[in-house]
Amino acid sequence: MKKILFVFGAALAIISCSPKINDLASQLPITTTIDLVNVNDDKVQVALDPGRFTSESITFYIPKTVPGTYSTDNYGQYIENLKAFDYDNNLLEIVQKDMNSWQINDATKLDRITYWVNDTYDTEAEKDNPVFSPAGTNIESGKNFILNLHGFVGYFEGFTDNAYELRIHTPKNLEGFTGLVKTVTPDDLVNEKHDTDIYLAGRYFEVTDNPILYAEPDYETFQVNDIEVTLSVYSPNKVYSAASIKEDMETMMRAQKTFLGDINSTRKYNILLYLSTMAENDARGFGALEHHTSTTVVLPESMGKEALAQTMIDVVSHEFFHIVSPLSIHSEEIHYFDYNNPKMSEHLWLYEGVVEYFANLFQINQGLISESDFYERINTKIDRSMSYDDEMSFTEMSKNILESPYKENYANVYEKGALIGMCLDIIIRENSNGEKGILWLTKQLSEEYGRDKPFKDEEILERIITLTYPEVGSFFEKHVQGTTPIDYTRFFEKVGLSFGTKEMETSYFFKGQTPYINVNESNGTIFVRKGITLNGFYDKLGLKGGDIIKSINGMAYSLENIRDMIGVSFSWKPGDAIEVIIERDGKEQTLSGQIGAPVATVNVLSENEAATKEQKALRKAWLKG
Repeated sequence: MKKILFVFGAALAIISCSPKINDLASQLPITTTIDLVNVNDDKVQVALDPGRFTSESITFYIPKTVPGTYSTDNYGQYIENLKAFDYDNNLLEIVQKDMNSWQINDATKLDRITYWVNDTYDTEAEKDNPVFSPAGTNIESGKNFILNLHGFVGYFEGFTDNAYELRIHTPKNLEGFTGLVKTVTPDDLVNEKHDTDIYLAGRYFEVTDNPILYAEPDYETFQVNDIEVTLSVYSPNKVYSAASIKEDMETMMRAQKTFLGDINSTRKYNILLYLSTMAENDARGFGALEHHTSTTVVLPESMGKEALAQTMIDVVSHEFFHIVSPLSIHSEEIHYFDYNNPKMSEHLWLYEGVVEYFANLFQINQGLISESDFYERINTKIDRSMSYDDEMSFTEMSKNILESPYKENYANVYEKGALIGMCLDIIIRENSNGEKGILWLTKQLSEEYGRDKPFKDEEILERIITLTYPEVGSFFEKHVQGTTPIDYTRFFEKVGLSFGTKEMETSYFFKGQTPYINVNESNGTIFVRKGITLNGFYDKLGLKGGDIIKSINGMAYSLENIRDMIGVSFSWKPGDAIEVIIERDGKEQTLSGQIGAPVATVNVLSENEAATKEQKALRKAWLKG
């Protein structure tokens, strides 16, 4: 009801304050045609017919950023040769205002606009900050198209609530997979040489919220309680098929649905999997992007079956849990998202952190992994979180995530953000004698808010405290809004866990997936990371956090040849001579000696044999409740 009132009020404001917008035009669907048949130089043409405007000028936008990405991607940079035509097929004057917007003059005469779209995958290798592949686009004539529609379809200022009719001309050998509603193609659009798919979207958000994978059909459908799941796969070298992945996905999603219980916001769900060859003009940003009824996943085709299965479980489970947050529980900043002047919410700890926590917790809860596996995952997140600013306010970071220095800490939402969720879970379990947890909390919030009722950003923490306990408020004040690092030992003690140590062999520049080095993108220098425990190689040579590595054994290194430096290190042996020239505190120094063994002392989280009966009971409620 609140949404209906808001839209009605907004409509009154438009009618009374802006007579330039024609009532009839504002109700007409915007007909959009995307031609995947006549691909030209790896580009496709798009045409939009918006109906008749009564304003003298109108601005057309391609998104600067889209929900779920938390980055500025400027999709307008991939648009070429935008033209506006009047009803007599004459060109109208266009003024490009910035990278993502075009002002069209004499808009009362506007019949249609056309433009060509480049894909993002082709340029990932050459860009310093490429579009994240699952949010990107691919154009491979006759073989594959990844249509994240925010990269192809724009909107007119003031008309984001208009319905869209998408007409997609496609080769007959390809089939489209999406959550969009598909309608019958009228006779006048039937063609012997190509197909025309017609999809309907109620407003622009539904366009951007429903990616489409076009490929030769390779899909499997299965039922998870009352949700129909479709898994669609594009594997260019036929290494994998939907059938080869279906069993793992079905097992995982059944476990998720059991874990979630009666939480549900969709009857259909689509998993769109694109497997990259990792060639120079192919996708390189691996992971997934969530939507209300689907997720787009990009992974390397070269992955082994076991690794691919586990990665799909981890990645897709994270994205599927987004049906709870932010798709069901979200703020006004997300609900009324501004694609070209976005205002970000303060609560990435909820949207990404709690979701990432659930993606790990459900696996131990449903018996997909062991207790020791779960403890190792949590321990790894603690270790990785120390690579970021542990004293940065999480709410402040979230609100300013598109800006420095906050955006450099974004990946911590998957590390410390998940740990915030874990700590809240333990607090709620402890205060409710194990009966309630953070999953219970999300159910309460889903019932109170939901898909069409956003919360006010500044009010949600108080509402959570009211639903739970004062201890939750203290935690928010110190560790989420505040800058005090979390003492994880205190929380593990509540559930009978404790830290021990062990020696672990690492590589010279990485401990597992955690690097010991980083690169200053502004000047290309390589430096040793601060705030992490270094292995024996660094200790023996005297390297310290913050040291800039200028050369090793006479070879100068920088961002341009960092891969060579890492590659050479695989031939090193403990005891070999080494000379490293560094810069420390603005002064150049030479460190020489013998290569030390790359061994690190690491923390190990495990069950405390001296745990009390109460601690064990709380642990059981935490992991299995």
